[in-house]
Amino acid sequence: MASINWTEFASPILLSIKVAVVSSILVLLLGALMAWRMSRRSFKGKTLVETLLLLPLVLPPTVVGFILLMLLGKKSWVGILMEKLFDQPIIFTWGAAVIASVVVAFPLVYQTMKTGFASVSRDLEDAARSMGANEWQVLRLITLPLAWRSVLTAYVLGFARGLGEFGATLMIAGNIPHQTQTLPTAIYIAVEAGNQTLAWCWTVSIVMISFILLFIVSPKK
Repeated sequence: MASINWTEFASPILLSIKVAVVSSILVLLLGALMAWRMSRRSFKGKTLVETLLLLPLVLPPTVVGFILLMLLGKKSWVGILMEKLFDQPIIFTWGAAVIASVVVAFPLVYQTMKTGFASVSRDLEDAARSMGANEWQVLRLITLPLAWRSVLTAYVLGFARGLGEFGATLMIAGNIPHQTQTLPTAIYIAVEAGNQTLAWCWTVSIVMISFILLFIVSPKK
């Protein structure tokens, strides 16, 4: 049985957790904002907008990655702006992995949050407004507390999706050891190199983390 370099073993796990934590917080905020707006407003073209928001859910990850690569590359205006702000290109950094995770996780988070918001009684929200509450107070004091289960589920789904993201991450963040190598890409490379011991250890790690996350949000009986 091949020996394991524990520094090499721990690096993708720690990076994956960091990417998942940052991306899950960002996607939860974005998902909550969009779900709140879309669940409370009707406008012309709403179906088209929602279809665009959910599109990453059905597109192949490599397609998402290619689009992000074109949008964030050195020759794009977004890439040029980010390079000026951060003194380096955003692609092939762990920040790019965060962006990929946010994009692919957004449809899951958005749909979960929207369902939770739809379950909250409009009468309670209107009552709060009649007592002088503004929209932010209604969201913070009425809607979110009543939809807390959906909020928790949305966060865990966003975290798990970010933790397991592979295709889009590989396209725009690459697989640089100790810099952008996440658990899914590390497992892929370990299998390609024939290092099944390391691949199994990483696989068990990501399965355990995912199991714990799903157990947290599962209804207790």
